[in-house]
Amino acid sequence: MKRIGMLTSGGDCQALNAAMRGVVKTLYNSGEEVEIFGFLEGYKGLIYSNFRMLTGKDFSGILTKGGTILGSSRTPFKTIEEPDENGVDKVEAMVHNYHKLGLDCMVILGGNGTHKTANLLRTKGLNVVTLPKTIDNDLWGTDMTFGFQSAVDIATNVIDCIHTTADSHRRVFIVEVMGHKAGWLTLNAGMASGADIILIPEIPYDIDKVVDAINKRNKSGSGFTIIAVAEGAISKEDAALSKKEYKKKLKKRTVPSVSYEVAAAITKKTGMEVRVTVPGHMQRGGSPCPYDRVFASRLGSEAGKLILNNEYGFMVGYKNREVVKVPLEDVAGKLKNVDPNATIVQEAKLLGICFGD
Repeated sequence: MKRIGMLTSGGDCQALNAAMRGVVKTLYNSGEEVEIFGFLEGYKGLIYSNFRMLTGKDFSGILTKGGTILGSSRTPFKTIEEPDENGVDKVEAMVHNYHKLGLDCMVILGGNGTHKTANLLRTKGLNVVTLPKTIDNDLWGTDMTFGFQSAVDIATNVIDCIHTTADSHRRVFIVEVMGHKAGWLTLNAGMASGADIILIPEIPYDIDKVVDAINKRNKSGSGFTIIAVAEGAISKEDAALSKKEYKKKLKKRTVPSVSYEVAAAITKKTGMEVRVTVPGHMQRGGSPCPYDRVFASRLGSEAGKLILNNEYGFMVGYKNREVVKVPLEDVAGKLKNVDPNATIVQEAKLLGICFGD
């Protein structure tokens, strides 16, 4: 008998259900007797012993369903070892509930913060297998995360739709794409949709370079410009500030986000009308694309195989087009950012895309 706990933590995304389905179908099809404990709302469920028993029926028909059947929440790693408002030791509670239920393994699906906590639980003696979920594709140790391609498809479609109205009104349009610390989503959606300018966190922008690119397009007869801006994009001036100084400046920001700052600066310098579109959580929603359905199923299947082989302490990742197992301690606390000198960036520049640098 294998007693398996499962939880999904952090921001939701497409293919979480597909990945869990892959794990469970692999376990059931092995002939091994299995009990599945689904912890609700992420680590909160494990902390407060809020779970429900799941059967094969719970995983039927969810391959194409977005979101997560277990619910999710954010439990910040930086406060995970601090007692909650009632004095509950969160880490001790998770370890206790794991052993109280006699679990053989926890399957944890999430991104960077989730993996930090998963690795902490590993050091406390819990058997853990993780799966890489994030639309940002910024998890170290894997070339791809599930949810990313679905989000790229949605963001690309948004920018595609903006093209016709931008052309009709001869305006500058900014589409703000998710990604606080990494620009993978903005970079890929921007390239796929033919954006003229792409601003990402890893390449601080010079607003004058952005304006130069717009003016160049106007002079060439292209009366509109599409700018894909990551929500974490940053100017060269702000990038030169210390973290403390930058946070202080953000608190004084009078506009919703960096996209509106860029829009205001462009209008001031060119006199052109600028419109901002923010698709926001649309990028996390809806059904997973076919790629993510297959990809998440493969990772889930591999996770099931690790459990059957009693191999714990790994994240199931994807390297060089092969599914691999990566030690959790190698993953936790590391970000996979866009290298400003990466070939994809250089190729984008050869295509005429401006990054504001």
